[in-house]
Amino acid sequence: MPRWLPRAMVLALALYAVFQLGSWAFHQLIGLLINILIAFFLALAVEPAVSWMAARGMRRGLATGLVFLAVMIVAAGFVTLLGSMLAGQIVRMVEGFPDYLDSVINWVNTHFHTDLRRVDIQEGVLRSDWLRNYVQNSATGVLDVSAQVLGGLFQLLTITLFSFYFAADGPRLRRALCSVLPPARQAEVLRAWEIAVDKTGGYLYSRGLMALVSGIAHYILLEVLGVPYAPVLAVWVGLVSQFIPTIGTYLAGALPMLIAFTVAPWYALWVLIFVVVYQQFENYMLQPKLTSKTVDIHPAVAFGSVVAGTALLGAVGALIAIPAVATLQAFLGAYVKRYDVTDDPRVQGHRRSRPGPGLLARARRLWDGRTGAEGGPPKGQGPGEGSS
Repeated sequence: MPRWLPRAMVLALALYAVFQLGSWAFHQLIGLLINILIAFFLALAVEPAVSWMAARGMRRGLATGLVFLAVMIVAAGFVTLLGSMLAGQIVRMVEGFPDYLDSVINWVNTHFHTDLRRVDIQEGVLRSDWLRNYVQNSATGVLDVSAQVLGGLFQLLTITLFSFYFAADGPRLRRALCSVLPPARQAEVLRAWEIAVDKTGGYLYSRGLMALVSGIAHYILLEVLGVPYAPVLAVWVGLVSQFIPTIGTYLAGALPMLIAFTVAPWYALWVLIFVVVYQQFENYMLQPKLTSKTVDIHPAVAFGSVVAGTALLGAVGALIAIPAVATLQAFLGAYVKRYDVTDDPRVQGHRRSRPGPGLLARARRLWDGRTGAEGGPPKGQGPGEGSS
């Protein structure tokens, strides 16, 4: 046995053990890493406001706290207003449910010649095994829902703390990162950081504009239909449809449809049609223009980045995909050498036209054709020549 073989085997086993340990640790910490990634992009989003207040003499920690306090107050006010609206609508639906059930029973008895009564239906439902099983499953599911709510609150607290530290200690973090790099690399890192702040702010700016347009459009529809709580529902549609990726549109449209159904069933259908039509208008006309101006990426690239981000990180990847790709594109654009494009019709999508015969050649061809039609001798043959 060669002397190096035992040492090589031990080294290979050690590398394999380190790889397995690293893989296990990465899978255990994937949730924390995703939270840190979200917190980093949130810190980039509030960086302009914090830097603006810090440049005017305010301490950076206090400026960051004021920004986060304003965001929390707005979010808490919106959630409280939305919760009170939902509670009122639920109470109204519960109070009006007997009348609605009576109307359904009367319609069934009239059209199908039956003799149904509300008391019989209520007793049948209360004594059914389905209701008993549903209550038992709901009782056991309350603990699962409570655990998920507590987990979500802890995750939100983790993201808030990390984003606060990233925003408040932004200069210190950049200084610590640049201290381990040579001067040339330091300039590149600072430039990439600045691009990331601009692109993330531009992305949120475009989303805010689209949320404003969407809220105004849905508010006009709900006011025309006479749906109650139209301003709150419009704000709900604007925010949820823009800042919750993939399923945000469906969540945003479900609540106005439910409230409109309590007014009149046909109103819910009108709301559904409007949501679908407006979504197509936003996807194909509004979003590409705003995204191209604020984030400066092609709409196809934006769509592909959202699909890729969803496949990699789910909803989080879909939310941060566009600013991440825009930052990467802007950063790499400075290192790609570009040349002037030649003035070729094929660049504009036109085929190169082949040179046709001149005017003299076309006139001669036309003259030869007329001579052959009048019965004259063929071209190249004299009057005395011919076949014997």
